[in-house]
Parts: sequence; C-alpha cells; structure tokens
Amino acid sequence: MMTDPNELVRNAIRSVPDWPKEGVTFRDITPVLQDPRSFRALIDIFVYRYMRQRMDLVAGVDARGFIIGSVLAYELNLGFVPVRKSGKLPFNTVAEEYKLEYGNASVEMHTDAVLPGQRVLLVDDLIATGGTMVAASRLLQRLGANVVEAAAIIDLPDLGGSRLIRDSGLPVFTVCQF
Repeated sequence: MMTDPNELVRNAIRSVPDWPKEGVTFRDITPVLQDPRSFRALIDIFVYRYMRQRMDLVAGVDARGFIIGSVLAYELNLGFVPVRKSGKLPFNTVAEEYKLEYGNASVEMHTDAVLPGQRVLLVDDLIATGGTMVAASRLLQRLGANVVEAAAIIDLPDLGGSRLIRDSGLPVFTVCQF
C-alpha cells in the first residue's frame, strides 16, 4: 500500500502518448480526480502547504485550474476567482496577452475580481512553458493583488515554464514532475 501522497498522485496521472499530436505525451489528471483516495491526497497536499499562510483568494486558471482551485479555496475557507480564456466572462474585464508557439492568446478576469493588497494563490493543473501562469500572475498584479505563489499538480521542467515563472519573481510549488 502506497503511503507517500505525492507518489500516489503521480502514479494516478495517466500518460497518453502522441496526443494532441505525435511526439507529445499528454499528462491526464482525470484518473486522479476519479479516484477518491488520490483526489483527497492531492487536495490534502495543497491544504497542508497553505493552511497556515495568510491568504485571501485562490485564483484558478481556465479550465483544469478551476477544479483544483475551487476545491482548495473551499478547504482553506477562501474565495475563488477564475482566470478565464478571452471572451468567456460577462462583466467588465481586464486581459493579459501571452505568446504561444504560433501566435498569441490572452487570459482575462473581471475588473472587480480582487481588491488591492489581497494575497492570492494562483493554481493550475500543469506548468509547461509557463506563459499562461505568468500572464495570469501579471493580470492579478495589475488588479492590485499580491500573488503569493504559483501552484500546480504537474511540472514539465524540460519545457522551462517553472523557471520562467520563478524568473518573473513568483515562487512555484508543484506536486510532481515528468
């Protein structure tokens, strides 16, 4: 019986070769979410890390960051705010653009999502190139938030994203690496 919660989570992540294109291995977190034991272990890892830190909000990045971020916010008795892909929010928004391999994309939030000085934990499922997480952090900072840390389930360090995030001045925490 496995007792290390990080290994339990890592072993539950499904690797899908050649998806979405040949040569790419997709790291699928849905088996973690489907299994009550690994899902509980995952959330507990984050809760134990952040339960004694003074924070106001958890911000989750579209879309899998919503799953982890909202559960974590609930467990920590904090509010949750979504960082959405462009064009998905109905109220006044502010956006931050970032570069993709081919072209640009942007993330946005409601202008009233955070108050100046609020301490925010930024959460997503995976850090690859880091562009989305850096853009989300910049967006939160433009709204006046103090982004405490970037947290994710998976880090793909060979793609340089966690280094890019750290180089932007934001600490990074991940449960496992591939």
